[in-house]
This record gives sequence, C-alpha cells and structure tokens, in this order.
Amino acid sequence: MSKVRVAVIGCGSISKYRHIPEYAANENVEIVAFVDVVAERSQAYADKYGALAFTDYKEMLAQVKPDAVSVNLPNALHAPVSIDAANAGAHVLVEKPMAATAEEGHAMIEAAKKNGVFLMVGHNQRLMPPHVKAKEILDSGKLGKVLTFRTSFGHPGPEGWSVDGRNSWFFEKEDAIMGAMGDLGVHKSDLIRYLLSDEVSEVGAFIGTLHKDGTQVDDNATCLIRMKSGAIGSLVASWTYYKGEDNSTVLWCENGVMKIGTHPDDQVIVELRDGTIEKYKVGAISTNDKQESSGVIDAFITSITTNTPPSISGEEGLKSLKVILAAFESQATGRIISLD
Repeated sequence: MSKVRVAVIGCGSISKYRHIPEYAANENVEIVAFVDVVAERSQAYADKYGALAFTDYKEMLAQVKPDAVSVNLPNALHAPVSIDAANAGAHVLVEKPMAATAEEGHAMIEAAKKNGVFLMVGHNQRLMPPHVKAKEILDSGKLGKVLTFRTSFGHPGPEGWSVDGRNSWFFEKEDAIMGAMGDLGVHKSDLIRYLLSDEVSEVGAFIGTLHKDGTQVDDNATCLIRMKSGAIGSLVASWTYYKGEDNSTVLWCENGVMKIGTHPDDQVIVELRDGTIEKYKVGAISTNDKQESSGVIDAFITSITTNTPPSISGEEGLKSLKVILAAFESQATGRIISLD
C-alpha cells in the first residue's frame, strides 16, 4: 500500500513536539509539505524531511494535493482551513478546540461528509495510558456509578510552550478567541465525557483574566458540571500554575475512589470501600516539560489506512467544545446553562 501523503499546516510547538516527529516515526506516512506564515520555519522542516515549503496553505493544497493534513494554527483559523482542506479532498486532523463557534464546528463536519474525508480532533487526553486504564476500570463496573468528580488542567502558561513566547497568538483574542479554556479546559470536558461515557447537561462557570497582563483572553476558569447521569463535579483550567503542571482527575464512586495523575509513579490509584488499594503504573501523561507520544497521529493514520472513521471525530470534538462555549455563556450571563 502506498504511504499517506501528509502536509502539516502550522509549524509551531504542537507540530514541533507532537505532529511532525510522530508522522516521521509512522511507517505509513510520507510528509510532503509544511506550511507556516514564517517562511524560515516551514523551510527548515522541508529541508529536514525532504518536503516542500509554503507560506500559503491554499497554494499548498492546489499544488501538492495531500492525502491528509494537520491543522495546527491559531484557533480562529481552525474552521476555515479545515473546510478548505476537506474541499480539496484531504482528510483533516485539527487541533483543539476544533472551532471558535458551534456553527463553525457543524460546517467542518458537513464539509468532511460532503467530500468523503475524515475529520478528527486532536483530543490526546483520551489516548494517554492512565486515562485509557482508568476508563477500562470504570467500564468494568467495580467502582459502580460515578457520583462526583474533579478534573483539573493547569500550567504556567503558553509563553513557556509557544515558539513565540509571550508574543504568541495564544494571548491575542482575535487569533485565540479563548485562552486557558480553549487550550486546557476543552481537553477536560472531552476527557470527562470519555471517562464517564456520559454527556454534560448543565454548566456554571467563573472565567476571568487574573494575572496575565496585557491579554484579553482568560487565564483561569472554574466550572461546575452536571452530567446527564446526575453526577456532579468541577472542571478547572489555569495558566497560572506557576509551580508546575497539574493534569489530574479524581472520581468518587459508589464503591470507592479513583485517582488519576495524582502520584508521580502510580498513575492510577483505586481505593475501594472495603480497604483494598490498587495501584497501576501504566505510563505518564504527557506534559509540556516531558513530551510523550500523543497517540493521536497513529490513530489518525490508522483511520485512513483502514478506512475506519476516527473515534475522536468532529462530532465528538463539537460536543466537547459546546461545554466550553456554555461555560463562557454562564460567565457572561451569570446563569447555569443547559446543553441540548
């Protein structure tokens, strides 16, 4: 079988640390093009991987006609670029949040369907080994029903991650649309939906800019979540965890508690009501400081090579985005927001 011809659109940190090396390591992939508005960035990767370099993604789509693309751009560009790529006949892997609005998300899904291509959203938290193990345990039923939970994702902010530092698009509202909630919060709305095999029914939120001076995007959010099952919990996203990253989830269930990412060595801990304690060393959750394989690229390529729709589909990405959009509506109105 011929290799999947992939183009990477946007050569920032997510491409540098995740997409590009993971495509390069996949034997079913040929990286054929790189696109970035900073010509030196795309050219450097093109030289390294024997590909073509572009500053205009439309020119690339017309000239190269890739089989698939990664859309790793500022949030405001996710929808238009993904739609153009789908219309050009390319499968699309788009970083999260998939879009700036629900309407954009629907348009992306429709474009993929119309053109017979896959649309996948880069919600890598589902694929992290501790989360995979946690879902396996939850699905076994040993813990019974999840009653309450807390899930948190925080780090010191994108200035330490982005290739542009404090001048990054992450801090520009026109480009980013949303801050910590789009960067981190949407990961956790997706994760809690995945772990609980449940949907969010109501959201209340406090969202604000507490410490990142000179930006109009949020740097902190605390949300109250009610699931359709009745489970209630909190979701926190923060760019001001200056003493280090936290990506932990605790689930209090009928038969005990599950702790995920709370211990450096035992990534999943189950404490049952009968006194039994189970500890699982299943591999770390990737952090900005310590990169692990995301699993997203391999899943995307497997979907293409086996002609199997991706599990982290556009529809799934949209459901997770709608939770975050509801949180912003709650902040703006002071009301609890119900999701359809």
